[in-house]
Amino acid sequence: MAEQTEVIQTVQNPDVVQKYQMAAEVSNRVLKVVIDAAVEGARILDLCALGDKSIEDGVKNLFAKDKKISKGIAFPTCVSVNQIICHFSPLPSDPEGSEVLKNGDLAKIQLGAQIDGYAAIVATTIVVGASKDKPVKGRLADVITAAHLASEAALRLVKPGLSNDKVTETIQKIAKSFDTNSVEGMLSYQQERNDIEGKKQIILNPNEAQRRDFETVQFGENEVYGIDILISTGEGKPKASSIRTTVYKKTGNTYSLKMKTSRLLFTEISQKFGTFPFPLRALEDEKKARLGIAECANHALVTPYDVYQGKEGDFVAQFFNTVLLTKNGSIKITNTLYDSEVVQSDKKVEDEEIISLLATSLKPKKKNKKKKDDKNSSDAVEEKKDETKDEAKDETKDEQ
Repeated sequence: MAEQTEVIQTVQNPDVVQKYQMAAEVSNRVLKVVIDAAVEGARILDLCALGDKSIEDGVKNLFAKDKKISKGIAFPTCVSVNQIICHFSPLPSDPEGSEVLKNGDLAKIQLGAQIDGYAAIVATTIVVGASKDKPVKGRLADVITAAHLASEAALRLVKPGLSNDKVTETIQKIAKSFDTNSVEGMLSYQQERNDIEGKKQIILNPNEAQRRDFETVQFGENEVYGIDILISTGEGKPKASSIRTTVYKKTGNTYSLKMKTSRLLFTEISQKFGTFPFPLRALEDEKKARLGIAECANHALVTPYDVYQGKEGDFVAQFFNTVLLTKNGSIKITNTLYDSEVVQSDKKVEDEEIISLLATSLKPKKKNKKKKDDKNSSDAVEEKKDETKDEAKDETKDEQ
């Protein structure tokens, strides 16, 4: 009998790249849907439900004939407003379930789709009611621009052979240029099939204890990263919120649950969501879910995605991109839809090294046009030194 060839499950395999890109197409499209619906008076609960349903609808007809391929939500839709840092996805029964957006709110929208276990997660930040005719200015513009440029810099530094500590350092330098801070201790992860929190990590603005314990690693070819940038107008020190945790993810731990409700719930979680995060509102019976999830969490069968917040009056901006480190260069598969014509900060990056970094292209250079490319690259650095805010807009358009 002929030996079976082991299927490569990294982006070395073109089929894997295709699945990542197909998942990203869904995530990018759904992000636009949620942004368009995020208007004054929109209920946050409805926006989260809209995003999740749109992801499910978006993947439904992909690989429809192959029943073995899982597909669905890689990260449930969260809409975290103003000083709320992340993971806000309320239940209908929560007091926060009736909260609505107001003009001037800074809203962070995060969501993701997965196909066959390959996840494309994206997040962006908008100001409700803002437009080209009514641009964002002042401190909101500062924090959004800082987060956007930090994200763009990180995308250029997460490359084979480079290390995570350089990313951490550069993000905080950019944050300081806008009189802001990256949010202390927040993590970005290497992603693998069915795992959005892999071994290699990037940390934001670590305190002394975190810096001492954190492992410096180098990025490698054929790896995938979810780069999560969170920047605050305040000190950037997160604290646990009193808001109920509603997003969880199954771990690989085992335990014999005592309550029947918990056992049924854990079976439902395993069958519906696998190892990807899920919101409690997606479970069949919300009341039983709230009861059973406690025992599951207490025995580490699931890990909570707690809601974090900054100080009252702080504003936190977020951009999250998924990037593939292929042998031909980095491929940013997500699109945060940032628009520099809507966000207008009067501050700018002045560090020459970072300006040059932001002026480089994410797209791989073509080997057959070395001399021409080198000239164009040199010209581009000079032309773009005063245009760092617009860099990502050009990149995302090119990559769509």
